[in-house]
Amino acid sequence: MMAASQFQRLFSPLFRWILISDRQCLYYDAGSTAFASQPASEQGFSFSAVPGRDIRTSKRLQAGIGQARWRTTLDLLISETRIALPDAAGLAARMIDHLAEHDIAFEDQGGLMVAKLPFGTSSLAVEAEVLKIRVEADDKGNLEMLRSVVASHVIEFAGDTAPTIVWSGHESNGGTLANFREVRLKSAMTLTPHMRRLTFTGDDIARFVNDDDLHVRLYFPPEGLARPEWPWPAPDGRILWPEPDRRPITRYYTIRRIDLQSRDIDIDFVVHDHAGPGSAFAVNAKTGAICGMAGPLGRGIRPARWLLLAGDETALPAIARILETLPATTTGEVFIEVADQDEEVPLVAPSGVVIRWLHRAGRSAGTTQLLVDAVRAVRWPDHRDVFAWVACEAQALNALRDHLRNERKLARDQHLAVAYWSLRQS
Repeated sequence: MMAASQFQRLFSPLFRWILISDRQCLYYDAGSTAFASQPASEQGFSFSAVPGRDIRTSKRLQAGIGQARWRTTLDLLISETRIALPDAAGLAARMIDHLAEHDIAFEDQGGLMVAKLPFGTSSLAVEAEVLKIRVEADDKGNLEMLRSVVASHVIEFAGDTAPTIVWSGHESNGGTLANFREVRLKSAMTLTPHMRRLTFTGDDIARFVNDDDLHVRLYFPPEGLARPEWPWPAPDGRILWPEPDRRPITRYYTIRRIDLQSRDIDIDFVVHDHAGPGSAFAVNAKTGAICGMAGPLGRGIRPARWLLLAGDETALPAIARILETLPATTTGEVFIEVADQDEEVPLVAPSGVVIRWLHRAGRSAGTTQLLVDAVRAVRWPDHRDVFAWVACEAQALNALRDHLRNERKLARDQHLAVAYWSLRQS
């Protein structure tokens, strides 16, 4: 853990904003009007070669690390704040330690602490009793997310102190969040006994076209409201919500398909016996029902010669979408745990990727070792150009993450392990 005194010594009174980031080549198709939600300098763009899909694929391009420089890139939006605090160094140290527990690591870059988040970059420094913070992102939605993360953590760790947070630079326009869209249910169809595909439609949905960020946050408003109410950005950067009886319930889902011409967005819902808000909406909602949608969120895969994908039915939409975007030369193994053969769906994948379905055969989801045992038995290639993506129930996920990190010795940039749900909380 970083002590406050150690943090204080990292900074010189002669404070300078010098940001260091991976310098990546920019490759894009000029005909596209959609954009990704990560800095353009870190992304390359091309159209997916999968037939019938109107979705643009963005691929990270391998490139070296650039030199330290003043950031003057015009494609980034920037906000800054100076927060007076009685123990600015101590609060900054506690924030950094806390965020490290969530795999957000700050690096000391010449006296400036810099963290790269999925939706942008955050930099902070302490000067006397002032915490200086700068956030930058490629669009207003991501900038609002960064401001919200910063403001909520500062207020949380300030305790009884009520810090004043005033942002300069690019600011929110008020109203709804910039990454938020209101959508309506257009149609629904049953894919398997426990999965339904809902097609939503809405305006200005190009921001959701992104294969690096697979997910969106859906907002389900309470029944009976004449008009749904949505969260909005506060001046201090936090996201404020309607009163509890008018507050929408949020859940995270994977966009399965998006078509900008028809303005359609397909999302697949797992239907549970004991339905939560998302499952209940998938079963009961009528055409025209209103939802909120924000994003895109989450992370996809890193390009690699050999790929491991593993998940249960909650991860099936993401696995299906990832498989469709893979280069034809990709090899690897895929394990998907479902209830039985009736829950299997057709998948499009490169010929060198082997797909195996694991059937629970009457056992409840989250109670088997099928995924863990399958991944532990994998015969890995004799090279290190690999990437593992796993998503499932929390307890199984913990075992899989431990296997990938401690037994397979995969670096953090060689795997992504995400708990999509928890048996203990269901």
